Amino acid sequence: MAGKSIIERLWEVNTEAEIWWDSSPIIYASWRRKMIEGASHKEQMSAWLDRLYHEGNRPEENLFRGVTTNPPLSFNAIKDDPDYWSRWVDERIQEEGHTDPEALFWRTYKEIVKRGAEVYMPLFEASNYKYGYISGQVDPRHRHEVEKMVGQAVELHDLSPNVMIKVPGTAEGYEVIRRLTARGIPTNNTLSFTIPQFVACMDAVVKGLEEARAQGVDLTRWRSVITDMSARFGTLGDLQKEAVERGMELSEAEVRWAEIAIFKKACRLVAERGDYPGKMLLCSMRMSPTVDGVVRCWHLEMVAGADVVYTCPPPFLEALLQRGGHLEFRNRIEEPVPQAVMDKLMRIPYFERGYEENGYTVEEFNQHPALLATAKEFSAATQKMVDFVAERLRQSHG
Repeated sequence: MAGKSIIERLWEVNTEAEIWWDSSPIIYASWRRKMIEGASHKEQMSAWLDRLYHEGNRPEENLFRGVTTNPPLSFNAIKDDPDYWSRWVDERIQEEGHTDPEALFWRTYKEIVKRGAEVYMPLFEASNYKYGYISGQVDPRHRHEVEKMVGQAVELHDLSPNVMIKVPGTAEGYEVIRRLTARGIPTNNTLSFTIPQFVACMDAVVKGLEEARAQGVDLTRWRSVITDMSARFGTLGDLQKEAVERGMELSEAEVRWAEIAIFKKACRLVAERGDYPGKMLLCSMRMSPTVDGVVRCWHLEMVAGADVVYTCPPPFLEALLQRGGHLEFRNRIEEPVPQAVMDKLMRIPYFERGYEENGYTVEEFNQHPALLATAKEFSAATQKMVDFVAERLRQSHG
């Protein structure tokens, strides 16, 4: 048996923490093959990946406990096997009479989510609905339309009870989270970067749960997670820009500390409140910073020991498994960020507002630069899926 992988060593610091696959489950098999083919120690890599997920395992033996997806990741499922999905779309056009590319896109997107949910349904059932959720995201192009998002969420959840709905951290998104929670539909708050957003999500969930309980809604298949898109906060927003404007330079390590500080505080708030029964979810992690010539992964090393979800996309997993053997994990979630670093960061309004619980009003969420940049990226990926099916429609009517 191969030694423990870096992922297993992280998980063992707190076995209540969860490792999630951050991509469509339907691409895992091809990704696994590529990883093994490129590995210098193929047997070891095979054993590591099989312990992450293998169809032959009992569900509870797989280290992956759930799945997150987003529009770029869902489009990757199509890019992974374009010939198959071209045929599948062509069949839908012929059998279902589609003429509208938007409707056909949504039909295709739901099929990708449905197939992913089927893969994790055995774990969902074996764990008595504790694990095995897969996130399906509402269309990011409609992130300000409450009724549209609620309607899409209901459609996605109707595909399978283990479909958790990804809802954006816009002002409108938190109203959607409240409504979905009141209906017993599990949610994942995405496009969220700041403490005020996380607090708004907790408040929305608490209110939704009060409504659900008052109405006798079944909550046995409900969960909530709040995503902290960590590196996107530091790299897509105004952190560096505002530092320069104030005559400061931020090192790579200090940018990472800014992101880690927000996540540590979020975990602390979840524990202190006591009324929010969900978990923080850490995504957008990086192999960074480089310290004394060695590449670290502070996003994991400095928060190890937390009862949270770590969601790992294929490129990040590749880096961890291939180049992360030197990383060290011990319980550090409650260790404070160095005070000198915090003092420096708090002089930057972008960080201060993101760190303070009342740093933004709910209405101001919609203009947060990291949210706008990420929403633009996700919307563009969604449009690529629309363009893919539109081309199939064009050819079918050519």
